[in-house]
Amino acid sequence: MGADFQVPIDQRYFEDYVPGSVYEFGSASVNAAEIMEFARRYDPQDFHIDPGAAARTPFGGLIASGWQTAGLMMRLYASHYLSKVASLASPGIDELRWTKPVRPDDVLRVRVTVLEANRSRSKPDRGLVRSFIEVINQQDDVVMTMKAMNLLKCRTT
Repeated sequence: MGADFQVPIDQRYFEDYVPGSVYEFGSASVNAAEIMEFARRYDPQDFHIDPGAAARTPFGGLIASGWQTAGLMMRLYASHYLSKVASLASPGIDELRWTKPVRPDDVLRVRVTVLEANRSRSKPDRGLVRSFIEVINQQDDVVMTMKAMNLLKCRTT
């Protein structure tokens, strides 16, 4: 398991995101009803909404939408990693990959590695933190990866 932040989430600023640091936290579980409910609204493909049809796909059963997995990741990321006092915005993500299906009753956790933290030259009151995020199931399989960028206020200018 990764290290713990030395600073609580409600006191965390740009300076607290140290490149090379690894943090692990979770958990979020998903069940069949939630998978189907999400997919009916946002991703109505048979392998997400119909257990019978899903059984006849290469997945061999119901799987969660990747977008639902991303939402579960975001909940954990916002609750445990992203500063409650210094987060300004995100200019985007890179390299989003769904590497294994998420299935009913999976329990997910997140591992985040701080890749880089660069203070803005034009706006020295903030910096950009790039993080590598892995979503991991209860069998230690990585089911999703992405690189996130977050703008954070600095504690000192």
